[in-house]
Amino acid sequence: MNIDWAAFTPYSALAGGALIGLASAILILGIGRVAGMSGIIGGLFSGYHTEQWRWYFLVGLLASPWLYQVVAVLPAISMTSNVPVLVLAGLLVGIGTRYGSGCTSGHGVCGLSRLSIRSLAATFSFMIAGFVIVYLLKHVLGWEGN
Repeated sequence: MNIDWAAFTPYSALAGGALIGLASAILILGIGRVAGMSGIIGGLFSGYHTEQWRWYFLVGLLASPWLYQVVAVLPAISMTSNVPVLVLAGLLVGIGTRYGSGCTSGHGVCGLSRLSIRSLAATFSFMIAGFVIVYLLKHVLGWEGN
């Protein structure tokens, strides 16, 4: 993946982050639930599928690119990684969210904003593990991900 720095717009990133924070705040203040995506999606498949808010949140998440198109052009998407690597990475992330009792959105966005020590430790672990793996793959093994 390459970042086109000439087309980088920090204002859209700031707006996106503000919207994520707003959605998280509405969910926790409105119904007392944390906006952790692994918990929301996992709950749909583990007996909590009757909780309508989970479906509303998922539909809103999936509809957001089409709503975004009303105000701006979607950026072009290009993928250079191969599919088996992406599937393996997705499975490893899923396993990690189960062992870590949550994902980066639950711990990193919601947990840290609630000053949770457990979320601070989890987010620190996510970040350090990511840094180490990228360093090892790219700089030690010379793997480019294709």
